[in-house]
Amino acid sequence: MLVLVRREKKRIRFSQITSLVFGLFYCGYLPSFWVRVRALGIPATITLPSFLPAFFNMFTATSTAAASAATEGISSAFTQVTVDAGMLCTFLPVLCIVAADTFAYLGGRKFGKTPLIRISPKKTVEGAMCGLLGSILVALFWNACTGWPGSQLAAVLLGAVTFTASIFGDLIESSMKREAGLKDSGDVIPGHGGLLDRFDSYIFTGVLVYFFWYWYFYFVMGKTLTPLRPIIPSWVY
Repeated sequence: MLVLVRREKKRIRFSQITSLVFGLFYCGYLPSFWVRVRALGIPATITLPSFLPAFFNMFTATSTAAASAATEGISSAFTQVTVDAGMLCTFLPVLCIVAADTFAYLGGRKFGKTPLIRISPKKTVEGAMCGLLGSILVALFWNACTGWPGSQLAAVLLGAVTFTASIFGDLIESSMKREAGLKDSGDVIPGHGGLLDRFDSYIFTGVLVYFFWYWYFYFVMGKTLTPLRPIIPSWVY
């Protein structure tokens, strides 16, 4: 970007340099936290309908343990599944992000009247509140169905953290586009813009989600911090 500016014989502004540096950090480093979350190798046991364990086994090498209704007190329609916590810690926030985006869009169209922030004119306070509600409801529903993360308070906190991070990431990407004078980050996806327009909510979320689980396991599950570091090269940290 700076080379193009120099070729056009324009003066390089400090804001352009900071945007470039932050863009490298934003697109290059922040998504790595999703890898860290997925790599958490702590086993976790959840309760699922009997037809779902095969689906979960496609994403984890951990064995599946079915408990009979007579010995475990669980209906024959359900199965206890032991999976990597990393898979659950990744899958649930993604569901919360999808719910937050969907509820925010629908709520904004139906009830939106108050602008949220100038850098993103289409976002409204009412839509944001609906997005927050949707994220929390999905986390509570998942906790009620599977028993993960194990308490309603943890589910509410996860839903709130995920929504906050997702909308913050969305607004950051909007500010970057405004600085560049663009409406969309690209035209890779017809009708939707570029890849950043679709995944902006996920990029920043991985950071807060990672540290949420980091301290959740430490304070609630009694796990030490060391096992939470994924088995990937140390220079990534």
